[in-house]
Amino acid sequence: MKHLSWILMLFFSLNAMAEEIGSVDTAFKLVGANHKIVIEAFDDPVIRGATCYLSRAKKGGISGSLGLAEDTADASITCRQTGPIVLPETILSGKSNGDTVFKKSISLLFKTLQVVRFYDRNRNVLVYLTYSDKLIEGSPKNSISTIAIQDWSLLSK
Repeated sequence: MKHLSWILMLFFSLNAMAEEIGSVDTAFKLVGANHKIVIEAFDDPVIRGATCYLSRAKKGGISGSLGLAEDTADASITCRQTGPIVLPETILSGKSNGDTVFKKSISLLFKTLQVVRFYDRNRNVLVYLTYSDKLIEGSPKNSISTIAIQDWSLLSK
C-alpha cells in the first residue's frame, strides 16, 4: 500500500507541474473555445536548473471546452539550463535513463503526452524526448531537445 501511495503521488505530481506561458489561436470556433497552440514550461523534477518548454496543439469547440476532445500528438520541446546543475548519482550512472519527467493527459481516456529524460555521459548532455502514447497504439511523432551542462560558476565571472 505504501508503494501505491508513492506511485500515485508521483503520477499526479508529474501531471500538475506545467505552467502555461501563453497560447495562440489557430482556428476560430463559433461555439466553444478556439483551437490553439499552448506553450507550457516545467522544471525537471529531479534536476534543479533544467527547464523545458513544450508547445502542443489543443482542440477547441464544444468537445474541447468540455475536456472531451482528443488533442493531436503534435508537440515540440526545447530545454535550457536555467541555473547550476548538479547531477544525482542515479542520473550519472544511467539508471534513470528513460525516466518520465512530465506527463499530461491529452484525451478523456488513455492518451498522454510524455517527456522522458536521458543522460549522454560521453558529452555531458541531458536529452529530453517528447512523444504521445495511447493504451493500444502510440504515435511516432516526437521531438527532442538537449541541455549541454555548463559550469555556472565560470559564467558569473
